[in-house]
Amino acid sequence: MNAGRVCGTAVCTVKAQGLEGISLLVVQKIEQGRLGGLFIAADATGQAGAGDFVYFVGSKEAARVFRRPRVPLDAAIVGFIDQYNEEMK
Repeated sequence: MNAGRVCGTAVCTVKAQGLEGISLLVVQKIEQGRLGGLFIAADATGQAGAGDFVYFVGSKEAARVFRRPRVPLDAAIVGFIDQYNEEMK
């Protein structure tokens, strides 16, 4: 699992079948206290929003979270981090 911070939302006019009703969020990865690049992740919690610290899974595990056949995902938010005690650089 990986840590990240939600920066915003992604708005799509057309989504792949199976992704209807699933929020897509812009997440900035956190590695060893350093903010990394931005990417899009599907919100499996249905409650994540800008500023939240979250943990996410990637690759085929992201697609399996939703238990739908052939969902094209590379990342899915699966939980919240209540406190992040490492100083950001």
